[in-house]
Amino acid sequence: MIVGIGSDLCDIRRIARSLERYGERFTHRVFTDGERAKCDARAARAPSYARRFAAKEACAKALGTGLSQGVFWRDMEVVNLPGGRPTLRLTGGAATHLAGLIPAGYAPKVHITLTDDPPMAQAFVIIEAVPLGTLRA
Repeated sequence: MIVGIGSDLCDIRRIARSLERYGERFTHRVFTDGERAKCDARAARAPSYARRFAAKEACAKALGTGLSQGVFWRDMEVVNLPGGRPTLRLTGGAATHLAGLIPAGYAPKVHITLTDDPPMAQAFVIIEAVPLGTLRA
């Protein structure tokens, strides 16, 4: 069953301006070490950061909290599954809130899709509760 849906559209130019103006102060506040390593390794850093920024916003919407109620930017991390498909790893307040959304006898599964078509980046997040014993990657 679906317990949360979120989407976000992010202007890549806005992220590029934040990278230029604030640099590491911005990236360390919003992104995890793993996300920074992945984005900084790319020739086009801003679109990569923008996709992840949109994913975090979409996730906060899917959780129903926004960036409040103990949910912080770095509590949501875009990671890739072994086959390369993106998903979100939730920690801290985001993980706590996610646990509260999932009924007994179910496990959470987070679906995410990321895209960009400059100057925009977009993310959709669906949080699903699946019966225990049926969870697959």
